[in-house]
Amino acid sequence: MNYRRDIDGLRAVAVLPVVLFHFGVSAIPGGFTGVDIFFVISGYLISGSLLDDLERGQFSIGRFYWRRARRILPALTFVILLASIAAWFILLPSDLHEYSLSVIAASTFWSNIYFWKTTNYFSIDAELRPLLHTWSLSVEEQYYIFAPVLVYLIYRYASKRWLTILLPIAVGSFALAVMATTLAPTAGFYLLPTRIWELALGAMLMLRKPPALASRPLTELIGLAGFGLIAFGFLTISESDPFPGYNALFPCIGTALLIYAGQPHADRPVPVATQVLQLTPLVWIGLISYSLYLVHWPINSFVHYLSLKAIGVPTIVAMIVASVALATFSWKYVEQPFRQKRAFTAPMPIFAFSATAIALLCVGGLAGALGKGFPQRFPDFSTERVVVGDWRNGVCFNEGASRIENWNLADCTRTHGFATNVLLWGDSFAAHYVSGLEANAQKIQANVIQYTYAGCPPNLSYFSYARPACTRFNERALSIIRDANVQAVILSGRWTDYQARGFDGLQKTVDRLHDMGVKVYVIGQSPEFIADVQKIAFFARREHVANTSWPMAMDPDINKQVLPFVKGADFIDPLAYLCDAAGCSYADAGTRQFLYFDYGHFSSAGATLAISKYWPSFAASNKVAKAK
Repeated sequence: MNYRRDIDGLRAVAVLPVVLFHFGVSAIPGGFTGVDIFFVISGYLISGSLLDDLERGQFSIGRFYWRRARRILPALTFVILLASIAAWFILLPSDLHEYSLSVIAASTFWSNIYFWKTTNYFSIDAELRPLLHTWSLSVEEQYYIFAPVLVYLIYRYASKRWLTILLPIAVGSFALAVMATTLAPTAGFYLLPTRIWELALGAMLMLRKPPALASRPLTELIGLAGFGLIAFGFLTISESDPFPGYNALFPCIGTALLIYAGQPHADRPVPVATQVLQLTPLVWIGLISYSLYLVHWPINSFVHYLSLKAIGVPTIVAMIVASVALATFSWKYVEQPFRQKRAFTAPMPIFAFSATAIALLCVGGLAGALGKGFPQRFPDFSTERVVVGDWRNGVCFNEGASRIENWNLADCTRTHGFATNVLLWGDSFAAHYVSGLEANAQKIQANVIQYTYAGCPPNLSYFSYARPACTRFNERALSIIRDANVQAVILSGRWTDYQARGFDGLQKTVDRLHDMGVKVYVIGQSPEFIADVQKIAFFARREHVANTSWPMAMDPDINKQVLPFVKGADFIDPLAYLCDAAGCSYADAGTRQFLYFDYGHFSSAGATLAISKYWPSFAASNKVAKAK
């Protein structure tokens, strides 16, 4: 394959928005779609490399992995080692334990599966995981398991009918990605089956090359359209939008158009879009783009970990400078030596280096995991016992392992002696109120019935492959309302989790309850912090911060987004009662009791305070009932 400067420029177009998005530059809300640009480029270049080998009669699986190892592993090993040194000095024990597991996952290329199970890419605390970004490398490496074999089989036995084989695979993968945005969004984001179509798009563009266009106006139009689609994705898509699905078409199709427009043609001048991509600064960023992608996220992660709050412009600038400097060093002194023809870059030394590096990283990761994060590193840090209260797990709060039928009215009626029955329905952000109910029973004046399921919002339209029983659980709420003579329903959830799907189903649920003749209350999102409040308190003490107020780490307008979808219900905004412009208190200022037992679930003290401040009272309903 002939070298194309414009593709290195396209790499720069991909990596710069990713870096700026991760560093918190709000002007590029869709910067994360730069990863999708990388996927298309990788599919294009890797397929071209395989096709070259086949046409020269040099195809070999071993040769393919030799080149991949030289390209991927040296810089990855270098960055993981640097990150591990920083993690030893910075991360508290529980976080070093989790980090150690991610080292094993990243070095063996299944970190996308690991983070699928442990972390939402857009969650509040995602920035505190230094190797989260390696998920995309794992997707590519998993693709490389079967890509060379498939290309070989099509070339050798299917008469090079590339589209006949690859197009159905791509269409199927895209359809799966679209479905996953509503049925399993986290899996759809991280896993290979919903990303294959992006890599396959690049592969088809290479293997079944469309003819280069001689028409300059048409070529210019295609290049302009490519830039336009990519820019549209960067500027209009946000982390609250369903992704990848349909939205991934913008960066992927845009990338394909720019690659197509840049194909050399003897009878046509170089189009303007290609000339832009060939600019020296962009090409240079493109050359260091792999190292830049690798180094920027750990820098971002450790800076956020040390501050545990939003960072300012000077810090962002410093992180950009540090990332570019370290990436340049990695490219020059780590990447380049391994890509040149030297004795130590022959196949056997490279495979030996790869096996040794992976083994050592896994041993280090295993040591950190078994050592529980080596708590002796921070003798002044200890987790205090926080009173959580009894959620009646397995009966009134289902964590997914229990049978829905275990729920029963007698055990899950949490307050007694009143004429009004109220159903508390939702996920863990509904369950976290129950430990404050008894202390506020006389204020509430109702028999509160707990009906809660982890990760299952009170939304009759909701379905998740991760929680397949959630649909049945929610439908059962309607029969409970009828059978238990429930007069009012309180809906509560971790609304930040369902932001990407939208809240249409919540309105439908409110309407259904309204039709049943019950009064409906919706409690909005309560405060969430970037980390466990005990970590925040530890770092606050180190910085001699006297007060217990700390900035929220979530979208401050989340409840304004929920509000339009609760027509017919009374809406309660916890943030109006628990927070001010400076932040939200994570501990009682007088007693220093923690109001949360993690990043956002109320402790008993927090639940008691929250209910006393904003829960609805049913005293009037009880007076009416007694009068009758």
